[in-house]
Amino acid sequence: MMSQVRGGTRWKRFAVVMVPSVAATAAIGVALAQGALAASFSVSGQSFKVTADTLKGEGFSQYGALDMGTGLDGKTALHPVAVSAFNSADITNMCQSVVTPDIPVLGSVSLVLKAGGSGTPVHADNLYIDVQDLAADAVFEGIDIGVAAKDANKGPGMKGGKEQANPFGFAQQATKATLTDVKQTAWATTAGTFKLSGLKMSVKAGTHECY
Repeated sequence: MMSQVRGGTRWKRFAVVMVPSVAATAAIGVALAQGALAASFSVSGQSFKVTADTLKGEGFSQYGALDMGTGLDGKTALHPVAVSAFNSADITNMCQSVVTPDIPVLGSVSLVLKAGGSGTPVHADNLYIDVQDLAADAVFEGIDIGVAAKDANKGPGMKGGKEQANPFGFAQQATKATLTDVKQTAWATTAGTFKLSGLKMSVKAGTHECY
């Protein structure tokens, strides 16, 4: 079975899949390098934007959750997200940006990372993405919509740990997912392994986002 989806989607509609970010790679890469399931952690006060030409995923599932963190103002914040999980994924021409506002003298400062644009895609295993917003063209194979989150078994399963998600809530899953022209906003990404080919990072004054 194949299903094609076009256009933009917000978290309340539980958008179908998302592309990962490299923002958390340095912090979690070593701890998760042996392929362990994604950890649960307090998210930062900044979401990040990601674009990609294509994402090809094997073993996909998705369910709703809440990410807890602290905003840049120091106050506790809750973020409703759609958690997309993949057994494995390959991403081409990926860009990720995060903007830190209100820095003295400089104003806003942007961190931009790019990878997978030199012929070798970014590769991730046991990948989890906590997404707020998505726009893409998507094709799914072997899709099941309306599965209980705890019973979605085509992907790597729910995160577990301190995750704030209802195991009896709505979920969907597919054996394969292919996305093109991806634009998304996310709060967190974790993975068992994350291989970034041709990684380039830049820090610039001003607002320089991937989209």
